[in-house]
Amino acid sequence: MTRPHPIGAPRVLVNFLCAGVRKKFTRTLPFGSDRGSSDALGAALIAPAAIALALVILFLGRSVDGRATVQSAAESAAQAAAQERSPAAAIAAAEQVGAAMLVDATSCSEPSVVVDTSAFGPGGTVAVTVACTVSAAGLELIDPPAQTSTATAFATIDPYRSAGD
Repeated sequence: MTRPHPIGAPRVLVNFLCAGVRKKFTRTLPFGSDRGSSDALGAALIAPAAIALALVILFLGRSVDGRATVQSAAESAAQAAAQERSPAAAIAAAEQVGAAMLVDATSCSEPSVVVDTSAFGPGGTVAVTVACTVSAAGLELIDPPAQTSTATAFATIDPYRSAGD
């Protein structure tokens, strides 16, 4: 007696059906006919496209990282400027913090920090604009366009503190 298959059909029927399906969908090649050349041709065609796709993804990642770095640097520089007592000290502090945060040349090259202290004083605001160019080093194969990231952040100066000299 044949053991029933877990789904209820006898094993002989299951083996017969599986053999028929296997024979129908499996092609045996005669001895000596090699299909390896088509695999190599496929790899030769797909490899450059895969490398180009990887480079595009790398550039997009650098672009996002550059924008996030610029935004973070602008916010930190504005907060540092708002803590100072005079416009000159605020400009110096903002430039120092901005330059310290934009040291990674792979995500941000040619950084610039511009500080607006026209409304400096108790209850006023300080605006800091940070800009840099996203680096394309190592991506020469896809020749990406130059992309500049810019961010402006504002910080409010404490209205209850005394003004400096």
